[in-house]
Amino acid sequence: MRLSPPPLPAFLAAELPFERGLLELGRGRNAGLRMHFVDHGPADARPVLLQHGNPTWCYLWRRVIAGLGDYRAIAPDLLGFGLSDSLPGIAEHTLERHADALVELVETLDLSGLVLVGQDWGGPLVAALGARCPGRVAGLVLANTAVLVPARPRGATFHRLSRLPVMSDLLFRAGGFPQNVLGRVQADPATISGATARAYRWPLRGWRRRAAPLALARMVPDSRDHPSIPVLAEGERWARAFAGPAALVWGERDPILGRALGRHREALPRARVVETGAGHFLQEEVPEVLAEAIEAVARAAAPRS
Repeated sequence: MRLSPPPLPAFLAAELPFERGLLELGRGRNAGLRMHFVDHGPADARPVLLQHGNPTWCYLWRRVIAGLGDYRAIAPDLLGFGLSDSLPGIAEHTLERHADALVELVETLDLSGLVLVGQDWGGPLVAALGARCPGRVAGLVLANTAVLVPARPRGATFHRLSRLPVMSDLLFRAGGFPQNVLGRVQADPATISGATARAYRWPLRGWRRRAAPLALARMVPDSRDHPSIPVLAEGERWARAFAGPAALVWGERDPILGRALGRHREALPRARVVETGAGHFLQEEVPEVLAEAIEAVARAAAPRS
């Protein structure tokens, strides 16, 4: 069921001047939870689904959306993030469950001829979505993400910190990590500072809401038996086999995933590659480059039926 979206505080309303929606999910474990999303642009235009990762929300895509005037931009907030409802606990955050919510959103909105765009955890999520709704997807854009199953799953120091008893709760839930330090993963730290940094902190207020960034950090596999592995493998198989137009847009100065471009270039040899000097959140540093790459994929995609 589609509902009216919740209001934004005054300091954010001017930054997100887009049409928005709220979907009450009705399937499986997600039934009854509400998912917030931007739905901006002509209803009959080709849809572009822009998926954020950890610890951001649809606000991340605002400058990219502004550059996609001829398309219908759909930017969901994952459960637990932005204006979407929280999940009951950390263990409730699974790649499977987040993928299920996205599939329901796409099918409820009846989106076809989709261009999928994912950054950070958004990459594996749109790949899983593509695997489950292949007939709806016409193009793929990946940006500073990892859709390939790691050969030796262990994660970075950030992910290992998330598994430390007690300390991880203090760091993430009491200390507001990592949303309080997003500028540190940028080529230009000033791109996430001041009012912009406040906008990223705003939805993650309090102990309960701050469970989501900790949960997504723990979703990164630390072994071949990790519950994320089957969904990651499903998405990887789909991405490798995807025959439509694709692009890889990367920030080489990303300390987290900057070096992941090489293996994605090998896995998706047909994809156009756009390298930039940006950091992790390209949307804040080179939004016009990302928008141009999305538009190029959309133009090359098969006509919508």
